[in-house]
Amino acid sequence: MGIRKTHIQQRGYYFITFTNYNWLPLIALSNAYDLVYNWFDELKRSGHAIVGYVIMPNHIHLMLNYQPGNKSINTLVGNGKRFLAYGIVSRLRDTHRNEIVTQLESAVRGAENVRGKKHQVFKRSFDLQHCYSQKFILQKLGYMHNNPCAKKWQLAANALDYPHSSASFYFDGKHAAYPVVSWLDIEANGTANE
Repeated sequence: MGIRKTHIQQRGYYFITFTNYNWLPLIALSNAYDLVYNWFDELKRSGHAIVGYVIMPNHIHLMLNYQPGNKSINTLVGNGKRFLAYGIVSRLRDTHRNEIVTQLESAVRGAENVRGKKHQVFKRSFDLQHCYSQKFILQKLGYMHNNPCAKKWQLAANALDYPHSSASFYFDGKHAAYPVVSWLDIEANGTANE
C-alpha cells in the first residue's frame, strides 16, 4: 500500500479516511462490512480504541484513539487496507464479479506489480487528521455520522438509520453493528477500556 507521507505518531484522536479505487462501491459489492469490523477488533487488540466510524459502500471513516506502540498509524492503516483488499477480492471472485476483479488488476502500476501486488482495491494513500481539541473531535464525529445522509449519498434519511455507523451510540447510547468507546469516557478515565 503506497503511503505518500509519514504521519505524526503521537497519542491522541485521529480521523482516518480511506477510499476504494475509483470510488467503486467495493465494500457494498463484496458485503465486506464484517471484514472492517474484524480489522477494528485487531486495532482494539493492539491497544487502540474505536471512538467512531462510518462504513460507506466505497470508503471508510474512522475516529481512532491511537496509543503509540510498535506500529505507526501508517502501518496500522496499511495493514488494514491490505487485509480488507484480500477479503474484498476473494468475495468478488466468489460472486463472479470478474469484470471488477479485472479492472482492479489492470490498475496496478508497474513497480507495484514487480513487488507482487495483484489488485488496486483502495486509493494508494489515506487521509489522516489529528483531532487536537474537543471542537475538532465533535466536528469530525458529526461529519462522519451525517455522511450517509448527505445529498451525494442518500443512503439514509436519518443518521440513526444507517446500520454501519456509530451514530446511534452518540445519540441514544445504543451500539449499532460495532461497539465503540466514547471519547468522553476515555478522557474521564484516562483509558480506552470498555
